[in-house]
Amino acid sequence: MDARTGWVTAMSLAQLVSWGSLYYTFSLLMPALEADLALSRVEVSGAFSAALLAGGIAGVQVGRWIDAGHGRAVMSGGSLLAGAMLLLLARVEGVAGLYGCWIAIGAATAAILYEPAFAILIRRWPDDYRRSLIAMTFLGGLASTVFIPLSAWLIDTLGWRHACEVLAALHLLLCLPIHWTMLAGEPPGRARPAGGAEGDAPSLRTLATSPAFLLITAFLVGFMAFTSALSAHMVPLMREQGVPAAWAVAIPASIGAMQVLGRVVLFVFEGRIDPRRFDRVVPLLLPAAIALLLAGGGSVVAALAFAACYGIGNGLITIVKATAIAQYVSRERVAALSGLQQPAAALARAAGPILLASLWSATGDYGMGLWVLLGAGLVSAVLLRLAQARALPQA
Repeated sequence: MDARTGWVTAMSLAQLVSWGSLYYTFSLLMPALEADLALSRVEVSGAFSAALLAGGIAGVQVGRWIDAGHGRAVMSGGSLLAGAMLLLLARVEGVAGLYGCWIAIGAATAAILYEPAFAILIRRWPDDYRRSLIAMTFLGGLASTVFIPLSAWLIDTLGWRHACEVLAALHLLLCLPIHWTMLAGEPPGRARPAGGAEGDAPSLRTLATSPAFLLITAFLVGFMAFTSALSAHMVPLMREQGVPAAWAVAIPASIGAMQVLGRVVLFVFEGRIDPRRFDRVVPLLLPAAIALLLAGGGSVVAALAFAACYGIGNGLITIVKATAIAQYVSRERVAALSGLQQPAAALARAAGPILLASLWSATGDYGMGLWVLLGAGLVSAVLLRLAQARALPQA
């Protein structure tokens, strides 16, 4: 195994733990938190929404730190904060402590999930990053497959408080050493004044107000709302479509495997696929999945086709979102620019489920919501196509 492969493998393992323990475990903790802390479901779920918003806000500064060459400190500090907050979460006794822990965990996620890891990878290998970036998503894509049963077993066996302590240990004893070791020898930062240019290089402000960046941000917001809305409503949506009860759970569960399958296929054929054409086609898979569901009339076959199309598309669009700034705006400032997108992305992620629920409440079913999602997906795909047309020249 060469040094780069070892780097990607280790960082991927940290992604598996971080996504699994901080993102997918929350829903498993909800019933225990409600019962033990005497809180409503709205109060408990609000802590996770607060974490998403905190992560979006923290992402702005995280991107600037990485851009300045402090990625090792950022990701190591994020693992340390995540572990410490999980230990503290195991000792909370009320709503204030719950929210305090999850807001801090949200800030930690801004430092340790895909966005900072991808930005650091692109800084290390600016001319050859796509294949390594795709490989890094393999284990991350399996986070739900690994951690939903693992965390459920820990909670059932040890209780939720001791389960949080075990998850904290994974951050402190596995992720923290990985980040501290793998991120040594990081390329130096290239600080530039915020308002002007240094030499011939455009300033961060110039890049952040360019049509290409603004269009990519709008594309990101659209698809964040799209995917978060579908993820939150997937099981009741399947049931309302008339899919048999067993399939209504099995079909959403298969989406994670489809994500990984799509990334594996892309990894195999990477280098033989034009990236710009790839970026034009992949976003269309998500509205195409909605169209299959609308046309299927509740049949299991249509629902399976939806799951395959949506799962593969959702897995591949992670690659599109991760590489769009580097391809069409700036490879050198990808960390800071990605950070600037995070507040809007977090708001979109938090708003998507609420908006779809509101449409359901207004109409009594998901029909109108599905048509809105179809339209939003098509518009978002067009926005990325327009960003390609306004791309800035890359050195």
